[in-house]
Amino acid sequence: MSSVFNILKQQILHFPLITRLAFYETKSKYQMHYLGILWQFLNPLLQVSVYWFVFGVGIRNGDPVDGTPFFIWLLTGLVPWFFISPTIVQGSNSIYSKINLVSKMKFPVSVLPSITIASNIFGFLITIVILSVVMVIYDIKVSIYALQLPYYLLCLFFLLYSITIFTSTISALIRDFQLLIQTSMRMLFFMTPILWSVNEFPERYQALIQLNPFAYIVNGFRESLLSETWFFEDWRYAFYFWSFLILILFVGTLLHENYKNKFVDYL
Repeated sequence: MSSVFNILKQQILHFPLITRLAFYETKSKYQMHYLGILWQFLNPLLQVSVYWFVFGVGIRNGDPVDGTPFFIWLLTGLVPWFFISPTIVQGSNSIYSKINLVSKMKFPVSVLPSITIASNIFGFLITIVILSVVMVIYDIKVSIYALQLPYYLLCLFFLLYSITIFTSTISALIRDFQLLIQTSMRMLFFMTPILWSVNEFPERYQALIQLNPFAYIVNGFRESLLSETWFFEDWRYAFYFWSFLILILFVGTLLHENYKNKFVDYL
């Protein structure tokens, strides 16, 4: 476990550097685009519109899900996914794409996935604002269960770092792994209960679907904003999620500590 504590300590010590580099990365992302930062609004709006039209109007014929209008139900699932998917794809490539930066500046390689996560937070906050506006339009009141949202945000950030420290290390050693991550994330979008409800499946398949750790995050967002369920009511599912997260974090940090001085040899 010393590798886990060592790498988490590096994130805390270099937090000012992480935020500074993430700010510059976000600023430069849309520098060459005519619409600039407006793409942070336009991109999620266009995607949500397509998913709502195809799955909500076309396939579900506008039927609500558990009494909730499909559009708001869909949006509460897409908001965390719009943060998860690009962060994992970009984070898995963070060491390979920025190793030259590390060779010029003195800071640990383990902060590179954190910079990717931090640079995507701005877009994540924008989607939360859009979700808040839509909830007001649909006259959906925030209940006391929204107090558990910080818990799910904590789960989300720890899960993203655990996965990206693992995948970025493997991707730096084996380039094919980056393509596997991109393909896997496209598949996981349809295997995570974003466009459909877990309850629509036979009970024997529901436990299998919930093995996907992203399902825990998506369901948590919906339970916080739309349902009346506390996260500790299903403590066995929470225990599984944190066990999975700690295992990935342990393996990822162990691999990273073993290969951190050899990345340049593989690039």
